[in-house]
Amino acid sequence: MRNILAIVLTILLVSITAALAKSIPMAQAHDFTLTAIDGEKMPLKQWQGKPILVVNTASLCGYTHQYAGLQKLWETYRDRGLIVLGVPSNDFGRQEPGSAKEIKHFCEVNFDVDFPLTEKMKVSGGNASAFYHMLRHRLGDQSVPRWNFHKYLINGDGIPVAFWPSAVAPMSDRIRKAVEAEL
Repeated sequence: MRNILAIVLTILLVSITAALAKSIPMAQAHDFTLTAIDGEKMPLKQWQGKPILVVNTASLCGYTHQYAGLQKLWETYRDRGLIVLGVPSNDFGRQEPGSAKEIKHFCEVNFDVDFPLTEKMKVSGGNASAFYHMLRHRLGDQSVPRWNFHKYLINGDGIPVAFWPSAVAPMSDRIRKAVEAEL
């Protein structure tokens, strides 16, 4: 009798948990406020209706040249609504050791970057920011950045819809087609 009662209670608990999970909306990008590289608040809901390409960046990486491609992507699609968002991170190889002022200066002087940048953030592991935990939860473990210049595409509703590893260039057909589909 105890076993039957335990089974019934387990089934009931699982059913209630599943019902609650369906009734609680999943976090999305627009629920987050990040901090811009200049220290100002950056609520992502300000870009509601616009796709956002989020890229963890680093100044001393073999992929640092991708800043140029990100800037070109931004210039190509910003008038149609695309936001390119650079997220400096020192998580991989300690390749972003500079201060916010140094990172911003590096990006402007070397790549004419004028797309938005956040403050330096943790993007991987247990100490990753809540924003990056949301991206992982939405897109799965395979979407976690493994290196600098990992890219996520978030649609205009704030839902992460795609990701690409570091080796995929910002102006690649794969990324441009995905961006165009969201514009």
